[in-house]
Amino acid sequence: MDRRKFLSTATAAGVAVSPAIVSAQDKPALLGGTPAKKGRWPGWPVFDRKEEDELLGVLRSGKWYRGLGKLNVDRFEAAYAQLTGAKHCLATANGTSALLVSLNALGIQAGDEVILPPYTFVATVNVILMMNALPVFVDSDRESSQIDAGKIEAAITPRTKLIMPVHLGGSAADMDTILAIGKKHGIPVVEDACQAHLGEWRNRKVGTWGATGCFSFQASKNLNSGEGGAILTNDDEIVEKCYAFHNNSRGRKTEGYDFTYSGRGLNLRMTEFQGALLMAQMSRLQAQSKLREQNAQYLSSMLKEIGGVPPAKMYDGCTRNAYHLYMWRYQPEQFAGLSRAKFMKAMSAEGIPVSGGYSPLNKEPFIKKTIEGRGFRAAHPKESIEGWEERTRCPENDKLCAEALWLTQTMLLATRQDMELIAQAVRKIKKHANELAKA
Repeated sequence: MDRRKFLSTATAAGVAVSPAIVSAQDKPALLGGTPAKKGRWPGWPVFDRKEEDELLGVLRSGKWYRGLGKLNVDRFEAAYAQLTGAKHCLATANGTSALLVSLNALGIQAGDEVILPPYTFVATVNVILMMNALPVFVDSDRESSQIDAGKIEAAITPRTKLIMPVHLGGSAADMDTILAIGKKHGIPVVEDACQAHLGEWRNRKVGTWGATGCFSFQASKNLNSGEGGAILTNDDEIVEKCYAFHNNSRGRKTEGYDFTYSGRGLNLRMTEFQGALLMAQMSRLQAQSKLREQNAQYLSSMLKEIGGVPPAKMYDGCTRNAYHLYMWRYQPEQFAGLSRAKFMKAMSAEGIPVSGGYSPLNKEPFIKKTIEGRGFRAAHPKESIEGWEERTRCPENDKLCAEALWLTQTMLLATRQDMELIAQAVRKIKKHANELAKA
């Protein structure tokens, strides 16, 4: 409960409120006040007997890897395809594997260029580098934290073979613009939806719009099996190429000791344990997602009233945000110049952990070092290598990285009152920003 509600409730009940109590509630914890949030935030993962039964079932069966009949991985693939409305789902070892398999199925190779955003997890660029393809970063839309779709077309060259938007934090990228550009230039789109389980664009699940859509079930994700991933596609040919590559180039119909191969490949299969665990975890997914949405919307309404901490913009076509992250930005000029680092420290003292998000991926030294290596110089024109750094400058993303704030998805599984406590903490810090800056 925030200060105003506390006072009004106490007064209505005829309870005398000590000035010392009011002062402690109003003062930031970093200045000696009472923390807004006491106690823990919801834990993760959430599990019960369902997970135990599923895992024990696999253990006792003795059939622990896919390939021993239509078992748990097959069950999960069918269930996830039905949930998302995709024609095909292929489970993989992790989200990075899903991206890597997709790039191989679409024929991305050395000498090609792939467009991606600079505000994303490193796996998005790593799979491109693994193919000896050149990552071409397109600047961020600072208000949404997504790729600025309006800047994609200018980055296309004859070598551009793929556009890979990321539905960061569970909010959809501008798919209308991205798909139109891809269609105009004959360039496929792979959706990195690793953070966007149940997210939607125009009432259709993200991950079902592009040639493929890739998901992660890593331990922090909204759908969690420790590690795991999946590819969605509506293309019969693509799913068979994906299956073969993720199965050491052995096709779906290859069985037993038939050692014939369709091409290069890797072992990127999901285990039966992961498939079973996901079946149990999926039983909670819709309810958890709804709770995150409700809490995020309530929190956003309060932060907008406070000012200086705008929630990330959602595009009109984003009809459902998965809220793997609650993304917002910090504007120090509205907090008397209090630095973002000090603001985050003050929020932590209030019992509310806040992350500063990603650093500029396009500026990571290892990427420049990789593309200046022997393999890339053999595959790409000299001018592409030497002009890469200038070509991939992303000034808006630099500003985003200096302003961004995140709350994790588990915090959005807390109570409505906890959302009020987050807002209360921000109000206290804003009110006492001058004092905090000097502390």
